[in-house]
Amino acid sequence: MIKSFAIIGLSLTSLFSASFAHADWQLDNEHSKVSFVSIKSNSIAEAHHFKALTGELLEQGQFKLEIDLNSVETLIPIRNERMSKLLFEVAKFPAATLSADLSSAVKILKPGLHLLEGKKAELNFHGQTKTLNIDVLVTVLENGDMTVSSFTPVIINAADFSVTEGITQLQKLAGLPSIATAVPVTFTLTLKKQ
Repeated sequence: MIKSFAIIGLSLTSLFSASFAHADWQLDNEHSKVSFVSIKSNSIAEAHHFKALTGELLEQGQFKLEIDLNSVETLIPIRNERMSKLLFEVAKFPAATLSADLSSAVKILKPGLHLLEGKKAELNFHGQTKTLNIDVLVTVLENGDMTVSSFTPVIINAADFSVTEGITQLQKLAGLPSIATAVPVTFTLTLKKQ
């Protein structure tokens, strides 16, 4: 279900609705970010992100986002290396992929701000695939570009993707009493109309 919070440029609505029928969108990595928060020692939260993202939204509504897991940025080089090697195991699983069918949404998006609630997406991460329900805010700009942001954080549980052992290894190497096995993930994506 789509709820419009605000509509910008109402006089241009029909023009942009027509243009969407012949447009694909490519993700702009420089203006996009996927972030997550880790919590260690029960109370110390730290924000991290990935530097390399690719993705597209096709005119038919098929959306795909690929995250290069080796591009994790924690601001501590040795921690980046350990996360890549021990947690993500990038040698075997170099990327995480999120895909969704947004065909019903693409057909009716118009310039302005829209809330897409409970959109189903498939996350393929560490050799496991799970269905997630995601709430996103979509802003369609006057030039046809879009920004897509998480309306609520997406909670990723380590046990769902077989990465609990990697967290345990990181905890031992860092000498920490605990590292949370569930993390909130947020994102802001810019999609350029082609």
